[in-house]
Amino acid sequence: MIRSMTAYAGGERVTPWGTLGCELRSVNHRFLEVGVRLPEDLRSLEPQLRERVSARVSRGKLDLVMRLRAPEATTSLAVNEVLVEQLGDLAARLQASFPSMQVGFTELLQYPGVLRAESTDAAALQAEALALLDQTIDSFVQAREREGQKLAEAISERVDGVERIAAEVRELIPAIREGQRAKLAARLADLPHPMDPGRAEQELVLWLQKLDVDEELDRLSSHIAEIRRVLKQREPVGRRLDFLLQEFNREANTTGSKSVDSRTSNAAVELKVLIDQIREQVQNIE
Repeated sequence: MIRSMTAYAGGERVTPWGTLGCELRSVNHRFLEVGVRLPEDLRSLEPQLRERVSARVSRGKLDLVMRLRAPEATTSLAVNEVLVEQLGDLAARLQASFPSMQVGFTELLQYPGVLRAESTDAAALQAEALALLDQTIDSFVQAREREGQKLAEAISERVDGVERIAAEVRELIPAIREGQRAKLAARLADLPHPMDPGRAEQELVLWLQKLDVDEELDRLSSHIAEIRRVLKQREPVGRRLDFLLQEFNREANTTGSKSVDSRTSNAAVELKVLIDQIREQVQNIE
């Protein structure tokens, strides 16, 4: 199943240190380009995050954002009981020298080191972040595949149109050839000096060969079969499809340049319109 390069996915994960949030969004790009924004506690994790994204995504301009939101009611503060006991002993020893000295509880808590935040378990937090990223990438890839399915349907519909027009042109070729043969024969008949029949037939064959588009239509049929095969593959196919469209366009241009009939000229124009529409869809494919 093909994938679109445009997608979004997000998720959250509750941890003892707060709520982790992760967002992945992407737009079209020729190659893979990943921008990363992380909270300070996860800065060292950036290489691993990039590696995990690149293992699942091959093209697109991606923005990876992670946030860590502190819990509303924090329970992470701890009292340094050893320090409090030391301060209490010191106060008792100084009581005789400073009988009027009073120490309030809130003042004691403000003393440096009495209250401390429990340290973050860096390894555990990083493990949570990686698990959240994997979960978000799964959703992200699924979103790309859903959008890719829509693109594949749109492309297939236009490829069917290309095939239909090519078949119509193929049906017109015998009548066009006969008409050109009759026109050239009439011109030769109007010459003041009759041409040798063998030479006339040779000129006619050369003229019709210049107008022949059988080879272009055969190649176009081959490209149609190939693009349908590629659309069924699961690996990234955007570059392959882009190359095929160049071949499609080449055959359409040649068909138009060889046309001597308004019907085939119009058909060549319709082919180019459909090919341009397919190219617009292919620009979104990974």
